[in-house]
Amino acid sequence: MRHCVLIMNPNSGKKKNINRNSLYDILRKYGYDAEIRYTKRQLDATSIVHDLPDDVDLVISAGGDGTLNEIVTGNMMRRHPLILANLPLGTTNDVGNMYGLKQSSAYENLELLLSGKPKMIDVCYIQKKPFLYVACLGDYIDMAYATPRELKKRYGKIAYILYGLRQLKSKMNRYKVHYEVDGEEYYGEYSFFFITNSQRIAGFDYVYYDIKIDDGKFEVAMADIRTMADMAKMFVLINTMDIKDIPGITYYQTNHFKLEFLDPPKTSWCIDGEEYKSTSTIFEFDVTHNMKMLIPNKSALQILENNK
Repeated sequence: MRHCVLIMNPNSGKKKNINRNSLYDILRKYGYDAEIRYTKRQLDATSIVHDLPDDVDLVISAGGDGTLNEIVTGNMMRRHPLILANLPLGTTNDVGNMYGLKQSSAYENLELLLSGKPKMIDVCYIQKKPFLYVACLGDYIDMAYATPRELKKRYGKIAYILYGLRQLKSKMNRYKVHYEVDGEEYYGEYSFFFITNSQRIAGFDYVYYDIKIDDGKFEVAMADIRTMADMAKMFVLINTMDIKDIPGITYYQTNHFKLEFLDPPKTSWCIDGEEYKSTSTIFEFDVTHNMKMLIPNKSALQILENNK
């Protein structure tokens, strides 16, 4: 039989009763001899996947987007990356939703994954730090990582709103920046920065309408939002338009982006739902195409350029 390691974050999302024997039964059904390893602290998942032997056939991330990021980080540190799969158990689960794992139970999602096929996908980087779907910076972005875990366990997605209400203010912080993209240099002033490889961000579906996660590119969207009224208007437009067509959004699709803050940022970057601290004012973003993920067959038709 093939060997699978399932790395589970027991603290992800609302409290879930996951039966280990049921997981083992499903994995055996698809030809996997499996073991489950639990994370105990931050970065455990990175260490676990980095130290796995090369003969492991599949690594499953069972947790939220932050757990998946840790596993991707450890995987990309390996000389020969392993095949990954994402079993979403977190609060928002943007990656899982993009892969079509929305309403069904963990067991049904696992079956969908195991019946899919491994596909080569893009991995993005900020300062050589991997991220799978989003790096963002701006006011309120810290809700993703600063909202207390107990609130998330009790209220789910509503916890982010409850935490955000405590931070309400009339004006947004705006930053003067210098940036380079596709060999051209520009200057501007923006309040929000999103570097993404996803059609879903922060719980919003179809922020972009035609994103491929294997095309060797990522999307850059920088927004000039000055007031809460501007933000409310932007949320309405995001639900009705492709973000790259919204007035006030500067958009690029590229494989390299360099961003320099002339005004030092007042907040940290959020990387796949987790805080990324840095004292630098210059950030470089790149993308590679050398990691395989199990993608459910139906979703592959929508999010992959090469679905052969």
